[in-house]
Amino acid sequence: MKAKAFDTKVFKRIMVYTKPYQRMFNGVIIWAVALSVFSALRPFLLKQTVDGYIKTHDQQGLLYYILLMAGVLLMEVLSQFYFVYWANWLGQDIVKDIRNKLFKHMLTFRMKYFDNAPVGQLVTRTVSDIQSIAGIFSQGLFMIVSDLMKMIAVLVFMFCMNWHLSWIVMIAMPILVFITRIFQKKMQITFEMVRTEIANLNTFVQERVTGMKIVQLFTREKIEAEKFSAINDRHRHAWVKTILYNSIFFPIADIISSLTLACVVWIGGMQILNGNTETTFGDLFTYTMFIGMLFNPLRQIADKFNEMQMGMIAANRVFDILDTQDQIQDKGTVEAPEFTGKIEFQNVHFGYIPEEEVIKGISFQVKPGETVAIVGATGAGKSTIINLLNRFYELNSGAICIDGQNIHDYTLDSLRQQIAVVLQDVFLFADTIYNNITLNNPKISQEQVIAAAEKIGVRDFIMSLPDGFDYNVKERGAMLSSGQRQLIAFLRAYVSNPSILILDEATSSIDTYSEELIQKATETITKGRTSIVIAHRLATIVKANKIIVMDKGLIVEEGTHFELLNKADGYYKKLYDSQFLVENNTL
Repeated sequence: MKAKAFDTKVFKRIMVYTKPYQRMFNGVIIWAVALSVFSALRPFLLKQTVDGYIKTHDQQGLLYYILLMAGVLLMEVLSQFYFVYWANWLGQDIVKDIRNKLFKHMLTFRMKYFDNAPVGQLVTRTVSDIQSIAGIFSQGLFMIVSDLMKMIAVLVFMFCMNWHLSWIVMIAMPILVFITRIFQKKMQITFEMVRTEIANLNTFVQERVTGMKIVQLFTREKIEAEKFSAINDRHRHAWVKTILYNSIFFPIADIISSLTLACVVWIGGMQILNGNTETTFGDLFTYTMFIGMLFNPLRQIADKFNEMQMGMIAANRVFDILDTQDQIQDKGTVEAPEFTGKIEFQNVHFGYIPEEEVIKGISFQVKPGETVAIVGATGAGKSTIINLLNRFYELNSGAICIDGQNIHDYTLDSLRQQIAVVLQDVFLFADTIYNNITLNNPKISQEQVIAAAEKIGVRDFIMSLPDGFDYNVKERGAMLSSGQRQLIAFLRAYVSNPSILILDEATSSIDTYSEELIQKATETITKGRTSIVIAHRLATIVKANKIIVMDKGLIVEEGTHFELLNKADGYYKKLYDSQFLVENNTL
């Protein structure tokens, strides 16, 4: 798609975020006006000094004008300080508001969005892209406004002083404007390329660092390094193009400025030598300053415009996410009470891809306080049941009811507060054990956490760690074993006091000691509470009130452990026998 030189629609949308800071916005404009006036006034006072006092040897008048110029310089410095400080302050306030809005918006997305969106790309949008938006105000918009005002003020003073010499400058300006316009268009395209490759780099690095164990286990270091090098080369190529355009534009701008100054000095000097009183030595002194003040901002406007374009490209990417409506529809009006725990699946159909159903019309019921186990081969649809019960995904058809009420009737927050899940792959934040258990919920006290840990038998394990509950587990809980992470997840679920508990493959990859602790924890937290246990190791579900056997999205058997074992050619019996045989052969 052809890049726009200036996207008015995006710019207007960004400006909406300035409304809460209107007084500061107006203040920046006022300081920009003051800066332009004082900047242009200083060379004009120099002309008056040269023509009126140096030429006539008036020492008292010379001292007066030098003091006056010093005062103007002081006001220019103050105007510059407040203008730059407030412009950057405003930019950071706006960035803060957009970043907060973006992150809150992303928190509402359903799981399907995160299934398809690269993590590195989302990080780029939330951090570096949003920071680029600040440049619109700190280095772009206000700087352009200030430079334009400065140029207007300079032109006014120039025409008031000597209109003959001013027209020489005016003839050169359209040439520089035309070249600047071409430069802006080229730079906008290259900046788009740069932002794209930065997102690709972030995504690639994020995935490979996260999956570094797989990369090294399968000796993929050389291949991944080559892939990274290819992306890095594209990123370098995009930046080299920006360097090329800068290398061409700025020397041309300098040449035009120098030639204009030469013409002014030549023509003005000839007029003075020929006795033309309209041009004075003060004019030549002043014009050497005015031409720089006129052409440098024009040249810098191109650079500032590039900052704006980079900010607007970044803003456009951020707005794409803000415009994404991929939320679970929370239209429920009923606040979920403390459930008794009756769960009903009624002819539920679902597929992550609409054309490919994972759940094919299943129906079952879980009674209050009952522990129901769901077993089956990989891909049978076991874990999908968890996602549907928590409304991470929407059903294709059918209904799920809790305590006789469709889960869509409950508000999303209140529904999820009554359901706790312990996943096979436990995620822990880079924080203390205590904060990972409470998830910073102020309603859960440290006394409650310690008492709960004692009750389910994990307090000794936690206290054996340095700093106990204040031990920092680092990113993703890297300082703990998989079994220890599972124990933390059990405690996290227990202290939330849920009405319904779901255990997803909670003992599939842990050591014997941790399994014994988890078995004790399981018995404690499932007691008197409706529980759904998704298990790979069938020995862990012998005591379940009911076992549901799934295969290819369908329920193929239901019953207790002993009932299902008594079915001679039953699916569950084959699973159990094959697993028991494998375990015996490994002894």
